[in-house]
Amino acid sequence: MTGARNPAKDPVIDALILDLLEWLAKGERSYEQVMEAWRTSCPRLTVWEDANDRGLIATEQVNGRKLMRPSLAGLALLDQRYPRQ
Repeated sequence: MTGARNPAKDPVIDALILDLLEWLAKGERSYEQVMEAWRTSCPRLTVWEDANDRGLIATEQVNGRKLMRPSLAGLALLDQRYPRQ
């Protein structure tokens, strides 16, 4: 299929996904904060969607708020790319 995007092979998207995961790992983020910072209408820049499709983001409800954080897979990817000393 020509013209289909393959997010697993796009180094720009991969780098931005790592940025997103690092940002989420630094502290509690509401869904609204994440959408304000990371949602885009550009069909070629699908960081949020690709991270979700890959299972890298987890959502939880805390005191009626929808909070976002890296999933276990997201944390594993961060550890793989940036090993802790």
